[in-house]
Amino acid sequence: MVMELVQLYRAFADATRLRILCVLQDGPLCVCHFQTVLAEPQVKISKHLGYLRERGLVVASRRGNWVIYALPPERARSTELEANLACLADCVKTDAEFKRDRARLKKLDVACSPVAGKRDAEAACGCAEAG
Repeated sequence: MVMELVQLYRAFADATRLRILCVLQDGPLCVCHFQTVLAEPQVKISKHLGYLRERGLVVASRRGNWVIYALPPERARSTELEANLACLADCVKTDAEFKRDRARLKKLDVACSPVAGKRDAEAACGCAEAG
């Protein structure tokens, strides 16, 4: 239990990972959307997504050539993760950087839903050129 908490807080101890977790609270995204929303390079985004995925804080699913990332389903989240995500959602309301991320996210036409079909996800992501 203690080691799980240490891993969770290590994951939360990075600004980029916090920003990723924050925007994922609005729904699944592909790497190209993270690049646009966070204004960070693909390599950096992928590195942090890998870190979060290895620790079970995000899940990934393939859609053709693209990988769609999401928070784990609520039923699969630990109590600690759920509590910290709720805290994050409250804390970010006043932070300028998180507000900018959310504003950029709202401007995107995102439909990287895990239930979307391959063609729908590719068309909605605009990733067809990037794939």
